[in-house]
Amino acid sequence: MPFRSRRNVSSSKASGARRSSAKLWGIAAGGAAVVTAAGVVVSLTTGTPPAAAPSASAPAHSAPQASGEGVRELNGVPVGYSHTRSGAKAAAANYVMVAGSSRFLTDEDARHRSVAVMAAKDMAGAAAKKADQAAKDAVGSLRGDTSKVSAEKAIARTGVLSAHVLGFDAHGAMVRLWTTTVRGSAAGHATPKTGFQSVTVTLTWESNDWKLKDSSASTGLVAPIDVRQASNVPGDFSDYVPAAAEDPVLSGAEDRSGFPAPYGHDERGARAAAVSATMLYGDPRFFTNEDWRHRMLSATAASSVLHSVTSDTDSTARLVMENRGVGADGTTADGSELITRTAALATRSISYSDQAASVELWTASVGGVAGKDETQRPQVAFLRMTVDLVWEDGTWKTTAVTPSEPLVPSPPAMQEAAPADSFADVGGASNAPATA
Repeated sequence: MPFRSRRNVSSSKASGARRSSAKLWGIAAGGAAVVTAAGVVVSLTTGTPPAAAPSASAPAHSAPQASGEGVRELNGVPVGYSHTRSGAKAAAANYVMVAGSSRFLTDEDARHRSVAVMAAKDMAGAAAKKADQAAKDAVGSLRGDTSKVSAEKAIARTGVLSAHVLGFDAHGAMVRLWTTTVRGSAAGHATPKTGFQSVTVTLTWESNDWKLKDSSASTGLVAPIDVRQASNVPGDFSDYVPAAAEDPVLSGAEDRSGFPAPYGHDERGARAAAVSATMLYGDPRFFTNEDWRHRMLSATAASSVLHSVTSDTDSTARLVMENRGVGADGTTADGSELITRTAALATRSISYSDQAASVELWTASVGGVAGKDETQRPQVAFLRMTVDLVWEDGTWKTTAVTPSEPLVPSPPAMQEAAPADSFADVGGASNAPATA
């Protein structure tokens, strides 16, 4: 399995990082995408378009909000979004992650409290009934091969790989998400299973926040698991049971450069910075747009590593582009499109102080090329990543992103992988999810 050892982002490691990235990107052979010196596996996704959406009129804008200040939590539900497209994307994603969590699916009282926070006033009753039915349908998937569900051992995580705004105005929004889920139990002998969904979320702007009007789900694009990754045993997932790890919280808050706004000087802010860094390293623009990549690194990397990580990522991006035959527009000569995206499934704090933090993420990444060549079809890879950060210039900046042992669920049951060309619908910057 790839990436067994810890690697800091430093010039002394650059050549080894380039070799590892090249190998995983299939520069010597085909395979899933992996990003740069940080070693982040990359990915992307989304589902089928629904019908009627709010009008695509000009977006309402508000002043940028600092992560950790705008979005807060109420009854376990993130609230307090900006009145923007990014804010709507973040609300849709967080509500889907909450609705897919173990607590929501196994605890009726907690579920109803969460629904009361998420749902629009005129939809609260119907939303509670719908949530109860969804929990009834899903709870069996948390049992594994044990006789009954153990809420303490349940694995229920959702990663948002893609988000596309289907409609937006001052009063409402409709957002289509492509998600990957992992459900099962850390007890017993059956490895938790992954799945893919296309979820359409309809929101309304109410009480100065985005509230849930409706949602619908169907099977999303199915990406095969990276052929080099074997499924783990159930006990390996123990670090990601409800008491051991948290779902990421996306805010959608951006500064005027379009990158995440400064993070709060606390543990929650450090977690958010770690989540955003891995998502941004997995964006297709990381490979295809040098200016975007350099601005992103300036926004997220600590000054002590900025020079070396910039040099290393430039080299890796060139290798990937040359190997895949991808031009500056992100497409090959025959019009096939580079597809990459990384989602965080869960976060765990390893250490924290006022000046430094270390956060472990469980990530799902999709990478490949959408086109007629099935050997280039996007694949999904599951890695644990450790992100080291320092407090610098009024925010959290990364000093290292270190991959460790993969944590791989079983593939979707009875589902065939989608054709390579079907992934073209999820490419491009407009499908990028909101960051934390």
